[in-house]
Amino acid sequence: MYDFIEGPVDRIKPDSVVINAQGVGYRIHISLATFDKVKKTNPLRVYVHQIVREDHHALYGFAEEGERQLFIQLISVSGIGANTARLILSSLKTNDLVMAILNNNVPLISSIKGIGPKTAQRMVLELKDKVGKLGGAAAGAAVGAGEGPNHEALHALIALGFNRQKAEHAIQKSMASNPDDSSVESIIKNSLKLL
Repeated sequence: MYDFIEGPVDRIKPDSVVINAQGVGYRIHISLATFDKVKKTNPLRVYVHQIVREDHHALYGFAEEGERQLFIQLISVSGIGANTARLILSSLKTNDLVMAILNNNVPLISSIKGIGPKTAQRMVLELKDKVGKLGGAAAGAAVGAGEGPNHEALHALIALGFNRQKAEHAIQKSMASNPDDSSVESIIKNSLKLL
């Protein structure tokens, strides 16, 4: 229903913001990551996702489109509700979470309060392909403008302990042999076969 809400900030706390949009005060739940980015911004625009239940209507707001897309993917996982997804996004930076999912880093994900190993494994299993396909929306936006899937794959391989030059060479070979398959996950998988 809503894409974004913009207006003067009436009040802001680490978990919510009230935006006065033409005389209507919208209370929007936010993550700590969004709070850190927008706490000194006024007027403010936040990208929102509305959740409607029988007894409850809530708006969740995000400083960036990538964070919103990742939130939507998180709440699609069985056992992860909106508040848990917000807690996850408050605990890990968006790009760190994307990389943890792509790299099967269950220990990092399960280190988040309220996320056990089984839920972390379910997240990785259900979101690995989706997060890789988000590309510009979540993964690309998370690591900053101008950094494409090659750059992200390189960071992942370095994080896995591979030498930077060898990783770059493997990515180049992978891209040359699979030019149509340029998702981060595919680049990483194909590069690992060459390392």
